[in-house]
Amino acid sequence: VQLVESGGGWVQAGGSLRLSCAISGSTFVINTMGWYRQAPGKQCELVARVSSSGGRTNYADSVKGRFAISRDYAKNTIDLQMNSLQPEDTAVYYCNAVNVLGHNDWGQGTQVTVSS
Repeated sequence: VQLVESGGGWVQAGGSLRLSCAISGSTFVINTMGWYRQAPGKQCELVARVSSSGGRTNYADSVKGRFAISRDYAKNTIDLQMNSLQPEDTAVYYCNAVNVLGHNDWGQGTQVTVSS
């Protein structure tokens, strides 16, 4: 599948951003979809993940209660609503899809910068 992120940018601490990932290709073989992030000098980490049906989600402890992942079937997107953003949320955010065979596809990434 092909994944294209949008919605990154700059925001002050306490603000909100909404990321969107447009999905195309063989979407019927997708098992899970999610968002990861990588801050400078740090490893890539899972932010949030959702099952293909949208019925199951899980979040990193650091974003629980602030971020919400959702799938828009009409637009064929995976969205990440990010509220109460903090400087430590600054990172490049990547959209991810895992198919039923375990193959990972990644988007090109979108920068999120939160200033204090």
